Amino acid sequence: MDGRFTVRAVSSEGPDIHRLLVHAPRVARYVRAGQFVIVRTTPDGERIPLTVCEADASEGTIALVVQGVGRTTFDILELVQGDQFADVLGPLGSPTHVEYYGSCVVVAGGVGVAIALPVARAWHGAGNRVVGILGARSDAHLILHHDFTKACDRVMVTTEDGSAGERGLVTDALGPLLDEGLVDRVFVVGPIPMMRAVAAMTQPTGIATIASLNPLMVDGTGMCGGCRVAVGGETRFACIDGPEFDAHLVDFDALERRNTAYREFETCQAALGGSARHG
Repeated sequence: MDGRFTVRAVSSEGPDIHRLLVHAPRVARYVRAGQFVIVRTTPDGERIPLTVCEADASEGTIALVVQGVGRTTFDILELVQGDQFADVLGPLGSPTHVEYYGSCVVVAGGVGVAIALPVARAWHGAGNRVVGILGARSDAHLILHHDFTKACDRVMVTTEDGSAGERGLVTDALGPLLDEGLVDRVFVVGPIPMMRAVAAMTQPTGIATIASLNPLMVDGTGMCGGCRVAVGGETRFACIDGPEFDAHLVDFDALERRNTAYREFETCQAALGGSARHG
């Protein structure tokens, strides 16, 4: 072992959600907000994309937030300090466009909060006023709240059960901000229905809205075509053209069909993996 891609630290962020600090010096040096890596736990393992939540070039480390959904992500949750990834490929994807817009709203649901955090930091660093809206099922599922409070001028929290922040959805918090007429740009990432709803709210106002998409990916270079998405009636590849696109042009219905095509298989694989781990 040469020490590359070693897990330096692991912390729990919520139920079946871990934050891993990984030694990947080249990625840490060059990665920018919005970009991601593709990882494999073993040389013959599945390749999955993970957004880089944070990078420290001086330490040569990147932070990845992983939620156990399929077998590979549950395998990652089994990693402990000192374990290694077989591969960490990146940075991949087009970085977030960063400039001064004025007043920005960053909307994130579930583990999408980890994807939105570097965007909030970058936009705030460019002098924008940034409001973060974080949505979660419950207080236990709310991740990186403290980090977001440091990256934004204001943070609003909604939970489905009301155990943290306001009871409701992110759209309930976004509505009043749009009514004030002081929003210049919106970034959204999270479950597809949530992104679709946010796009529908901002489209009549003409407010530029960027959605970060995470479709099925395999190679991360555009060669396989697995991550194709329909944007403005044309085919785009999330791994090279994205992962960020004009939310008002995204065909969310097609995206949802593609992303749920293997849900039953992934559920079975996760169950099998869990049975093997727990005896």
